[in-house]
Amino acid sequence: MTPDQVRAGSAPIIVTALLGRADQAALDAMRREHYPPDRNVLPAHLTLFHHLPPSVEEELKHRLNAATRGVRAPAAKAAGLMPLGRGVAVKIESPGLAAIRNELSEAFAGLLMPQDAGGWRPHITIQNKVAPSMAKLLLGALGKEFRARDVEIAGLAAWWYRGGPWEPLSRHMFA
Repeated sequence: MTPDQVRAGSAPIIVTALLGRADQAALDAMRREHYPPDRNVLPAHLTLFHHLPPSVEEELKHRLNAATRGVRAPAAKAAGLMPLGRGVAVKIESPGLAAIRNELSEAFAGLLMPQDAGGWRPHITIQNKVAPSMAKLLLGALGKEFRARDVEIAGLAAWWYRGGPWEPLSRHMFA
C-alpha cells in the first residue's frame, strides 16, 4: 500500500472477534512466549476477515452492530492446536461465530479477497514465521499439556490496516 493510498483512506479493513479479558491475557502471554519478538506487533486475535475494502466501512459497522446489539455472545471453545507449517495456532470452534461470519460473507461476497472467500479456519496464532522444525517442536510440547476449554467471545471489531499495528475503527460488544 502506498502512502497516498493510506492518506486517502483506502486502507483495507480487518474484522476480528474480541476475546474476554482472561482469555485475551492468557493468549497474549502464549504469543509473547512463542512468537518471534521482532514480529509480534499485535495482540492475540481471531480474524474473521483479513481484507475488506474501505468502501464498506459504514455498511460493515451497521452489520456488526446488528450482529451484536442485544445479542448474547456465541459460545466458543479452544478445541485444539493447529499446525501452520511455520507456526502454531489454537483452533477455535464456534458455530455461532461461524454463522455471523457466513452472514457477513454473503453480504460482501463480491468484494472478498481469495483468502476471505475461501473456507474459514478460525484460529488464534501463537507462533508464526519460524522454521518448520521449531513449529513442530512447539506443537509437540504444547500438545502434551493442551486441554480443550471454553473461550469468551466478548464482541466484534473492525480495524484499519495501514502497514503496521492495526488502527481501531469500531468495536461492537455482545450483550
